[in-house]
Amino acid sequence: MCAAQSQIPLNLLQPSKWLLLYEDFVAKNSSSVGQVESALRSLTYIIPGRYRDSEVPSECVHSGVQLLSLYHDSLVSRVIARLPSTVPRPTPTPHSRYTKYWASQSSLYRQVALALQVIRYTELLWEMIARRRGEKVRWRIIVLIEAVKAICRLILLRLTKYRPLVSPPLPEREVDPRSVEEESGDWNGMGSCETERSSDSTWTMPRTGLPLPSLPDVKDVSDYLISKVLSADDIKSPKALLHRVTGQGQLAEVLYTLRPLIYALAMQRWSRNKHDWRPWMLGFGMEYGCRQLAKREFRERVAGGLRGLTGLEREELRKRGWAMGWWLLRGAFYENISKSWLKGLTGTMKGKPLLDLVGSVVEDYEYLWDQYYFSTATL
Repeated sequence: MCAAQSQIPLNLLQPSKWLLLYEDFVAKNSSSVGQVESALRSLTYIIPGRYRDSEVPSECVHSGVQLLSLYHDSLVSRVIARLPSTVPRPTPTPHSRYTKYWASQSSLYRQVALALQVIRYTELLWEMIARRRGEKVRWRIIVLIEAVKAICRLILLRLTKYRPLVSPPLPEREVDPRSVEEESGDWNGMGSCETERSSDSTWTMPRTGLPLPSLPDVKDVSDYLISKVLSADDIKSPKALLHRVTGQGQLAEVLYTLRPLIYALAMQRWSRNKHDWRPWMLGFGMEYGCRQLAKREFRERVAGGLRGLTGLEREELRKRGWAMGWWLLRGAFYENISKSWLKGLTGTMKGKPLLDLVGSVVEDYEYLWDQYYFSTATL
């Protein structure tokens, strides 16, 4: 036994060595790792409500995958940052440029944003655990979580000098380091295979005997040049990708940040009657009002109005607009309108190929929408 142990290299017995091997594996296979993460998330989407007491184990898996994905994002980002400057890098998205800038400028921003993401990925799990202790404990946990999230978002708002907050506040995984390294041997950004293909079709000059390479394909050149065209957002500094808000715009952003907390307090106050419209009207009215105030601010202060917004600002407005659709599955609107409509819709799908599967998944999720607040939370 002792002899067998002595044959194992000491460096493999160190936990740090295993961690380095794991990080190297993720860096070289980030695309495959991302596919595995997506498969695990998809699995957790179809488990809730299908088996008795399955929501907590399912949410544990989902939260674990999300947290692991967050770690992988930071890992891949570090690997890309360590690559030599000669290695070409894909053009980052405006969201990635903006969030990377603030994360690099302020360690507090990075820590608060990370804490906010961790809370977002685990909030439903905490609610499920608290629900087993009773409704009063559940609502206290909900309000506490919303209060912590509101504080984190207000800190981020202050650190970015009152620029609208983006979602998520941290950069997402965008590139595969292995593909970046493979592209490092390209000629002028063109694929190495294209270079080899061109060299195969060279023409030898009869007098000098020197080879004359053929021109690359016109389509390849056009695609390459188009990919290098810069937009107005590409030449802006990262912090200029979002305009600072003042006056009514600043008020709109603060109220938008506090809206989930106020809505949770209202739901706690009138939790005995799920059909009461007051919490829903308060929460929806605040979110809609904040959206209109923000648009008015942009029309008055940004050159060109809404058309003068940057791509990142338009993207964030679009995300917030789509997020308002979740109000159809919240509070009194769900209890009084959506719930009966969904039951009728799933009833018509039963017994029909493919539609029956979709209907069963919707029925499973009705349990979450009925019982849990964070199942439809967007902030």
